[in-house]
Amino acid sequence: MKKILIIGATSAIAEATAQLWAAEGNSFYLIARNKERLSSIEADLMVRGAKSVQTMTLDLNNFKQHDAVIKEAFMVMEGIDIALIAHGTLSKQKECEKDFDKTLFEINTNAISTISLLTHLANHFESQKYGTIAVISSVAADRGRASNYVYGAAKAAINTYCSGLRARLFRDNIHVLVIKPGFVSTPMTANLNLPRLLTVSARYVARDIKHAIRKQKNEIYTPWYWAWIMLIIRCLHTDIFKKIRL
Repeated sequence: MKKILIIGATSAIAEATAQLWAAEGNSFYLIARNKERLSSIEADLMVRGAKSVQTMTLDLNNFKQHDAVIKEAFMVMEGIDIALIAHGTLSKQKECEKDFDKTLFEINTNAISTISLLTHLANHFESQKYGTIAVISSVAADRGRASNYVYGAAKAAINTYCSGLRARLFRDNIHVLVIKPGFVSTPMTANLNLPRLLTVSARYVARDIKHAIRKQKNEIYTPWYWAWIMLIIRCLHTDIFKKIRL
């Protein structure tokens, strides 16, 4: 039985992953903003086989509360085996280009809040000398594109931070996983015209996350073929890449 902390637990990917873990009889501590959705997910996980489910509502941009919340989670659960950070927003690039306050909000939500949480999580995991920290990033982090470079920059910051954190923590038996989804059909992407052949369900991504944690992967692309797509994009010469509308 694993003790699992999920931050941003109402996201589609987080919920799908929790459902897979619940079937194994694991215990959960769920954090998100929406109390009603949290209660619904709590009930669903118990029906699916979870041993126990604790919940806490929190605006994750309230950085000053992060330390106390993480401390509370570790205390209530008497240690944590897996922490999954899954919150975030899909930035509206055009609005961010015209209004720095919107850019700042997106950076705070998609980068700074995660870095704050990682800071506190790392210290607790370091003390207990075991565990897994998994963070949902994005393929958008691999190279800044005209269509979503604010979002991509925030996720790139997470990737770099996790690279250093992984090197710091691995000697203490702590695994750090970065998850890079491509196109996923979720409520967050409902208004986007996603290419059907390249789009997968949250359940698909959840299975990849569960497998990657079990195998102690450092980084995954999900679906797998995004590793090859992003390799091509990263290899394009800048003079060519800047002319492509992606």
